[in-house]
Amino acid sequence: MTRVVVTVMPRDGVLDPQGQAVQGALGRLGFAGIHDVRLGRRIELELEGPDPLGDARRMCEQLLANPLIEDFTVALEG
Repeated sequence: MTRVVVTVMPRDGVLDPQGQAVQGALGRLGFAGIHDVRLGRRIELELEGPDPLGDARRMCEQLLANPLIEDFTVALEG
């Protein structure tokens, strides 16, 4: 088994309302100097087979990420 970590983030220039909400809340809590907050998601997969990174990339392209508004990275955990 191979553990693969996928990170999905909004593309640069795409509105991130969750990030904006967190940025505003942090400011109201007294945290200063925050210029931008972007929220994404981390997906951990345990995969079998000869090409777990390639399989994970194909999963992202077909289901896990929206290519119109999100970028993703795939890496082995370890």
